[in-house]
Amino acid sequence: MQIIMASLIGLIFGLGLIVSGMADPSKVLNFLDLSGDWDPSLAFVMGGAIIVGLFAFRFASRLQKSLLGEAMRLPTATNLDRRLIAGSLLFGIGWGLGGYCPGPALVSLTMGNPKSIIFIVAMLAGMMIFEVWERRPASNRKQPS
Repeated sequence: MQIIMASLIGLIFGLGLIVSGMADPSKVLNFLDLSGDWDPSLAFVMGGAIIVGLFAFRFASRLQKSLLGEAMRLPTATNLDRRLIAGSLLFGIGWGLGGYCPGPALVSLTMGNPKSIIFIVAMLAGMMIFEVWERRPASNRKQPS
C-alpha cells in the first residue's frame, strides 16, 4: 500500500510541476530574471505551495502516526548554520544557472528534455563530492571556530 500511495503522490506532484510550469527551465529562468523579461506567475505557484505546506505541517504535527499508520517523522532542527546557508546558496545558484531544482529536473527528464540530463548528472556529481568530503577522516577536517 505504501508503494502505491508513494507512486500516486509522486505522480500528482509531477503533474503539478508540469501544469504549473516548474518543469520548464525557460519559465523558471524568466521568473528569476527580475531585470529582463520577468514572469511573476511562479510566485503564485510557490505562494500556493507554501500555504498548503503550512496547513499540512500543522495538521501533521498533531498526529502520532501518518494516515497510512507509519510513525510521524517531521524535521526538528531549527538552527541556521554555515552548512545550511552554504547548501542553500549552492542550491540557488544551480537553480538559477540551470532553471531546474531536483524534482522538476526529474519530471523534465521523463518528458524527454535532454538538457535535464546535464543538470541531473551535475546534481549527482555534487552529491557524490559532498559524500566524499563528509567522509574525510576527522583529522583532515578543519574544526569550526
